[in-house]
Amino acid sequence: MLLGGCAKAGEEEPSGDSPRPDEESQPLLHGAGICKWFNVRMGFGFLSMTTKEGIALDSPVDVFVHQVSGEGTREAESSDGESKLHMEGFRSLKEGEAVEFTFKKSSKGLESIRVTGPGGVFCIGSERRPKGKNLQKRRSKGDRCYNCGGLDHHAKECKLPPQPKKCHFCQSIAHMVANCPIKTQQSPSSQGKPTYFREEEEMHSSPFLPETRE
Repeated sequence: MLLGGCAKAGEEEPSGDSPRPDEESQPLLHGAGICKWFNVRMGFGFLSMTTKEGIALDSPVDVFVHQVSGEGTREAESSDGESKLHMEGFRSLKEGEAVEFTFKKSSKGLESIRVTGPGGVFCIGSERRPKGKNLQKRRSKGDRCYNCGGLDHHAKECKLPPQPKKCHFCQSIAHMVANCPIKTQQSPSSQGKPTYFREEEEMHSSPFLPETRE
């Protein structure tokens, strides 16, 4: 009785978390279409399938694509590991580029297994690259370290000890930006105008003016 009970319990061990047999046995299908969109930073996107097994579809069908086998958010920068995208260098897809692929059905929908260009050639790939790795972005904005004047970091990231205070505009330590003569010359302000108007007001309001008139 006990043995029978153990055997019965053993039969009930498989849970819903284990892979479904029907998913593992799904056959690979062949499709063709274009890249609908692809996130180069996260490394995934969707293909728009227009042909399935050589037969044109009435309407495009979305097929999920990830640049590496398995789930994750690794960036596709090297050739290490198995990739689903047939190409060299940085692996990604360009929006609208023609692709051919094998795919299968899963619990999440249609998922691509291998993606190539037409006829099995390399994929074109996107010209975009993940943001945050190119420090030139900061330089284009004119950001600089207020401590040392460097263009590749901010003051809070500066590795140098506190430097003498200087003008942020011309980097001179002789004055601050509020008194910078170069900035005043390049961007004329209205500093001269109040003086002109003030002199004119003094001239008209002078008590000696009536005596000089005839």
